[in-house]
Amino acid sequence: MTELLTVVLAAGKGTRMQSTLPKVLHQVGGKAMLQQVLDAANDAGSKRNVVVVGFGGETVKTAIGTQAEFVVQTEQLGTGHAVAQAADLLKNIDGTVMVLCGDTPLLTGNLLKKLYDEHKKAGAKATVLTAIMPDANGYGRIIRTKAGAVEKIVEQKDAAPQELLVREVNSGIYCFECKVLFKALENLNCDNAQGEYYLTDVLEILNKSGEKVWAVTADNYEETLGINSRVQLAGAEKIIRQRKNIELMNQGVTILDPDSTFIDKNVQIGKDTIIYPFTWLEGETVVGEHCEIGPNSRFTNTKIGSFVTAHFSYGHDCELEDEVIVGPYVHLRPQTKIMKKVKIGNFVEVKNSTVGEGSKLPHLSYIGDADIGSGVNMGCGTITVNYDGKKKFRTVVGNDAFVGCNSNLVAPVSVGDGAYVGAGSTITKDVPPAALAIARQRQRNIEGWSDKRS
Repeated sequence: MTELLTVVLAAGKGTRMQSTLPKVLHQVGGKAMLQQVLDAANDAGSKRNVVVVGFGGETVKTAIGTQAEFVVQTEQLGTGHAVAQAADLLKNIDGTVMVLCGDTPLLTGNLLKKLYDEHKKAGAKATVLTAIMPDANGYGRIIRTKAGAVEKIVEQKDAAPQELLVREVNSGIYCFECKVLFKALENLNCDNAQGEYYLTDVLEILNKSGEKVWAVTADNYEETLGINSRVQLAGAEKIIRQRKNIELMNQGVTILDPDSTFIDKNVQIGKDTIIYPFTWLEGETVVGEHCEIGPNSRFTNTKIGSFVTAHFSYGHDCELEDEVIVGPYVHLRPQTKIMKKVKIGNFVEVKNSTVGEGSKLPHLSYIGDADIGSGVNMGCGTITVNYDGKKKFRTVVGNDAFVGCNSNLVAPVSVGDGAYVGAGSTITKDVPPAALAIARQRQRNIEGWSDKRS
């Protein structure tokens, strides 16, 4: 059985994007467009991916890493020339190569598998993926024979009036038998107005040699759309997020207002969780069951347990266990782990810390580089003073400790199990278990002091 391989064209600059970033690295649905294309190819069963790079090639290589092999198109001489750069890698392989565009992030694995399967079923040497466009203006038209094969692809500027009525267009995505493709590419010429080598000319070469050229039509034209501008990028973003929201709702997630909810493709959410408006769930975030997330919350690469409530909050690269309550106005920074049944109230920031089961950080606190035990109450305005201007140090608070309001814990310092810190204290020495620490000056009243000022 022959294998499916892919060549992804990703050499263009994308001038209309008005960006220093290669076009294919602009993100849609939380991933670079090129990554979305590679994911679809892999879902379709591709065993080997070759990416043709040009503008910003090193940046593209760094972003994609070992997911693909790379060849370089040093000059932009057309799609046929771009594919030909992969000849040394693929021309002798007995397989099927699928040619994809790196700026088509709406492709799905199901569509590409359909293209491949029907290509093999038809016994074709080349198969083009087509789409029925509501407005075909600007696209090359597919002209078929009576038997349904592709007779030719006519560019709009060259089309006859009758051909312009055709709404079936070329998506720029193809399946070829490897050896046939690269042999035909050797016969391409650039005798055209643009002076470029067109991949579509391969179909004409194959037709003239009596080979079968077939076409498969996408069920939904949107899946084939290419992105050439920021406006089109925003349109693709909306489509991908709609798909994700529908997928989650069909799995038992309540999304109160899908139009104002933004969930990346790889995010996972459990049943009976409710997502409130203006919530962003990004990256590899995982949310458990029976949670209430939002409104106005954002979590990136965050693991959230079940029965968690988080509203008006921001967390990234952190973890919340079951039955945690967070918000409003909480910032959870990287390497933070919040254990079960913790409550974190308004205007609290936690960074690189562990907060033990059942502890409370009710309001107006900064907890950085700390290990907080279970059953701890951190009073309003408590600060862990973790930085001395050169290095950062950790604070340790034992189980069932109580830290009074407006206290400063100057690290490195520890507060023992069951210990108390009096309100307004600045603690610079370790507090033994069950001890009471008071570190503030005794109050002194100066009679008549304000009178002397006048």
